[in-house]
Amino acid sequence: MTTFGILGAGQAGATLARVSVDAGYDVVIANSRGPETLAGLVRELGPKARAATVSEAAAAADFAILAFPYVPGTRLPVEDLAGKVVIDNNNYMVWRDGHYPEVDSGQKTVHELRQEQLPASKIVKAFSHVQFHERHPIRVPSDRLPAIVRLAWPAGAPDRKALVVSSDHPEAVEFVTAFYDDLGFDAVDNSPLSESWRSAPGTPMWKGSVDGQSRDELIANLKRAERVIA
Repeated sequence: MTTFGILGAGQAGATLARVSVDAGYDVVIANSRGPETLAGLVRELGPKARAATVSEAAAAADFAILAFPYVPGTRLPVEDLAGKVVIDNNNYMVWRDGHYPEVDSGQKTVHELRQEQLPASKIVKAFSHVQFHERHPIRVPSDRLPAIVRLAWPAGAPDRKALVVSSDHPEAVEFVTAFYDDLGFDAVDNSPLSESWRSAPGTPMWKGSVDGQSRDELIANLKRAERVIA
């Protein structure tokens, strides 16, 4: 069975761990504070999950998820993640991250910068525009579920929602497309990473991040995006 190494155990990392376990995957999860701080989460997740150090989780992973923002100079387990598909669910948010001149100028996307941090890995942008918290405002009881659970539908459902995937590596796109399907979503390929700005916060497709959008709607909204150069 495929093992996910999830680096980051905040809201996004913990929620991705839950849905991965529910879909039948094994999970090794890590944070910056040490595996002992994740005992409660691991108990909740059950026998298919365990906590580890960052390097241990990266080494044990068949595929990895980076569930924390990009920061220049961050020390990552480069060797342990070499050759592996690494999902990056990060978004560039100036209010949180500050300004990165390469991104502001349009020279690079934040996901290309992440690829530079892990040059031997296969970075893929995914899960960046689906919410990991309850809906605001709450309308019905199901709105208390994270959108990644609330919006999921079986394959072939007429109202199935779609999520974007972007990568410079076709095998990474193929893997995430199958993973999305396992979790209840269609995929729209918006590769390469240099085009991943089309699914950034503030673009037309972003308005669908709360209640989702169909594959056709997502494709149309990606095409409508206009790059703003600072």
